[in-house]
Amino acid sequence: MTKTEMFDLVVIGGGAAGFFGAINAATLNPGLKILILEKSNRLLTKVRISGGGRCNVTHHCFEPTPLSKHYPRGQKQLKKMFREFQAKDVVDWFQSRGVKLKTESDGRMFPITNNSETVIECFMSEARQLKIRIEKQAEVIGVESQGKGYYLVKTLDQNEYQAKRLLITTGGSPKASSYEWLAKLGHQIVSPIPSLFTFNDRDKRFKDLMGVSVSEGRIQIPGTNFKEGGPILITHWGLSGPAVIKLSAWAAEYLHKHNYSFKVLVSWIGNVSEEELRTFLANYCLVHPKKTIVKDSQFGLPGRLWERLTELAEIPDTKIWSELSKKSINKLIENLIRCSFQIQGKTTFKEEFVTCGGVSLEDVNIDTMESKKRSGIYFAGEVLNIDGETGGFNFQSAWTTSLLAARDISSK
Repeated sequence: MTKTEMFDLVVIGGGAAGFFGAINAATLNPGLKILILEKSNRLLTKVRISGGGRCNVTHHCFEPTPLSKHYPRGQKQLKKMFREFQAKDVVDWFQSRGVKLKTESDGRMFPITNNSETVIECFMSEARQLKIRIEKQAEVIGVESQGKGYYLVKTLDQNEYQAKRLLITTGGSPKASSYEWLAKLGHQIVSPIPSLFTFNDRDKRFKDLMGVSVSEGRIQIPGTNFKEGGPILITHWGLSGPAVIKLSAWAAEYLHKHNYSFKVLVSWIGNVSEEELRTFLANYCLVHPKKTIVKDSQFGLPGRLWERLTELAEIPDTKIWSELSKKSINKLIENLIRCSFQIQGKTTFKEEFVTCGGVSLEDVNIDTMESKKRSGIYFAGEVLNIDGETGGFNFQSAWTTSLLAARDISSK
């Protein structure tokens, strides 16, 4: 039997942005009657699994402009938003609620407990204290304007809720159909495509080296300006690691257009130029002429990787440095700084799926996150056409957009 209840705010989506928006709206205006609707039977899923179950809350980048440069989409808008609420503010927000964060060497920030449940317990505790109601397995199938500033929210289980304000935080989805009900409300939807994924190597020449990594690699797509540096990991399906995943974000639209069939060049030794490398090898041959090349790994490379690169350079197992021919040097250089991989396909992170696409930022007032098409409807998080690099940036944009929405909602 259909029942209709009235709320000041209905939040659609029980993830990071949804909870943060609801909690801050209730904190700023304790009189608000708030409901969170979550379509699944699990709350805060990405919070729970992020960072290997530790929750990468944000990134230690406490200046709005540099922080905004970690977003392939939404950079211009976030630069302005971060002046209102940025990573330092997130750290303070959690600390004021008893959740202290720590910074790791790569800038990622986690709870000092190294456990995402710390963040989840914080949110759930706040929601209980603020008397925010939560309904799970309540998938929204439509929203209708009732006039006089009210909306009717319909769910798959045939319940209906009236709301003065809606905060939509449904996250990203690979299916365009997931955004249809938002399009029916008049919003422009940028077609969703994957961002943050790993590369599948067609030839699998390095498959047996799965688990081997370098800390200072470089990867680029030849013929484009797409290139990134950082750790690179060899997997049984191809290439992964921060540099690869970051490249996938910035090149997301390009790679989708090319059906994920493309070539990459990997430098296993970072920014070392060909001239520098050639000089180093020439000098090394003179200083260590009797050393066996295959067993004499250079540049701190893992031994197994060095052996594979010398194999690709067609250097025999018994060859010593003084016997290295010019042809072999050229091949070794090529494999060290321009190791070629033909990529065919991608591997995404299932529940951690991040989208490039969503509700167009042109349809949103970025000062308040309110829809320009529908008064009283707000957006936050990944449902928007905003996505960041890996490293806590997607959570940061979720916190910022939902906080701005909460401020405006609470003032109405």
